[in-house]
Amino acid sequence: PAIFLEREAPQMDVNMSSESHALNEDMYHCSITVTVTAKIGDKIMFLVECTQGGIFRIQHVPQDQLPMVLGIGCPNIVFPYLRETVSDVITRAGFPPLILNPVNFEALFLQHQAQQQAAAPELTH
Repeated sequence: PAIFLEREAPQMDVNMSSESHALNEDMYHCSITVTVTAKIGDKIMFLVECTQGGIFRIQHVPQDQLPMVLGIGCPNIVFPYLRETVSDVITRAGFPPLILNPVNFEALFLQHQAQQQAAAPELTH
């Protein structure tokens, strides 16, 4: 409770990850996990970890475009719910609300693809 007496603004650290996998032929699970740590000096003010997911029926999408749907489209649908939950949990605990900034899942997806391609071994003939 003494943390509520602190007047210094906390240092916020936000980490986010997403994952998806097939449940069956046309059903997929997509989830986003966010961890928010607020510190004042070396004291942890609060730590919130939240996962929000959804189950999606995806049909008539070419196989080569499926990763984009799962990596961009589905997270864009799930994220607003995660954002609301994180803000609600922090506010209910008595701390000032934290609104997560919008996320450009397309840029993250393309960055992840570029990293995978760079890490892939070159094929020689």
